[in-house]
Amino acid sequence: MKKIGFIGVGIMGKSMVRNLMKAGFELHIFARAKGKVEDVINEGAVFHGSIADCVSGCEAVITIVGFPADVEEVYFAADNIMDSAKPGTYLIDMTTTSPALAEKLYAEGKAKGFHVMDAPVTGGDTGAKNAALSILAGGERTDYETCMPLFQAMGKNINYQGEAGCGQHAKLANQIMIAGTLSGVCEALSYAKAKGLDLQTLLDSVSTGAAGSRQLDIFGPKIINGDYAPGFFLKHFVKDMKLALEEAGKSGLHPEVLRQALANYEALEAAGFGNMGTQALMKHYE
Repeated sequence: MKKIGFIGVGIMGKSMVRNLMKAGFELHIFARAKGKVEDVINEGAVFHGSIADCVSGCEAVITIVGFPADVEEVYFAADNIMDSAKPGTYLIDMTTTSPALAEKLYAEGKAKGFHVMDAPVTGGDTGAKNAALSILAGGERTDYETCMPLFQAMGKNINYQGEAGCGQHAKLANQIMIAGTLSGVCEALSYAKAKGLDLQTLLDSVSTGAAGSRQLDIFGPKIINGDYAPGFFLKHFVKDMKLALEEAGKSGLHPEVLRQALANYEALEAAGFGNMGTQALMKHYE
């Protein structure tokens, strides 16, 4: 497998493209705005003006776009992936989207002779840059094993979760964990600030104890410094939490912490903070 199509060259995708090229793959990319991807074009990625041209002749196509509607568009709209890729191509959607959509992609793709996987990622922009993403793969195990060289170029913690849709379920479980953990970090920092503690001293004190977490390590210093630049967009986290809440409801679950975190984030998005990072949750507590 050598020739790879890649659609979704954004905060995460750009670093993933770079790491695939470093691993020796030939990258063909599509982006709506060519100006935003000139850097990776200069580094060797081949730009195409349409999805049809981008995926034609590729052995694998990777997508990481914004919302489920974007996934529907790039796969199912006329002259897009399902119409334009050759049968036998590996189609890997790394967007966080609904498990039901992942199952639809698999079923319709398989009927047309494609190998389809859902393989959402976690690790944010830092994980993408360092080729250290966690990759949560759903689909057929044989396809997962065939695609392992691609996954290894982008990530370090790579695991097969089960049949189509299971990668998305694993990612939604991950997002539920983050919602609770990051809410706890923000609440704790707002408490410490109100009590007059030195926030950096507090971080240094608790980060190696039972309260330590990746969310605290990554976002604690950013929150203290008022750095709300996105490694992952707040608006995309809202989308993920909505999907998780919907899926939880299908199983008769009532995730109260998730529900409250989502309400807090939705209020921030409505206030115009959707393009900030997830750590902007601190603004709710301020």
